[in-house]
Amino acid sequence: MFKAAKARGLPVFVSPHYYYQHDHQWKFEGALETLMHNIGMFDRKGALTTEGFADSGADWLARYKPYIEDGKTIVTSPHKLYGPESNDLVLQLRKRGIDKVVLAGMSANLCTESHLRELLEQGFEVAVVTDATAAAQVPEGDGYETALVNFRFLANANWNTRQAVAEINNRK
Repeated sequence: MFKAAKARGLPVFVSPHYYYQHDHQWKFEGALETLMHNIGMFDRKGALTTEGFADSGADWLARYKPYIEDGKTIVTSPHKLYGPESNDLVLQLRKRGIDKVVLAGMSANLCTESHLRELLEQGFEVAVVTDATAAAQVPEGDGYETALVNFRFLANANWNTRQAVAEINNRK
């Protein structure tokens, strides 16, 4: 999808999940926040430095770096829990006159679904790329299957990657 969007000149946005040292001083956390803080997931030294970012748990996957670090991708301020309510994704989209979003990303039943819900509430038309996300499977349930059910109820469209690329390539 990165390749197709870049080839068509479509804007690409990344809504990263980062934690800074001050986030570890929260007085209460949910179960997943506690886990992520305990293992240093998405930790960065600070908002004004990328020291220690490369190859950390907060860095981009190597195969995506050429697309994200091309100087054209919009990397928003970080979200802290699951949705974009605490970052500037909606502002960045609105300032560019964008009202249709193709959504993919990590953690289907948490971050991806939370982004979907907020974008819909903000009036965006959203297609979710269901095979471009994943989720934890724990004894309590399968996060991915849960998300797929909710995506079917919520999203304006549900595509697989092949369908998303075809939609991007056929865009007028």
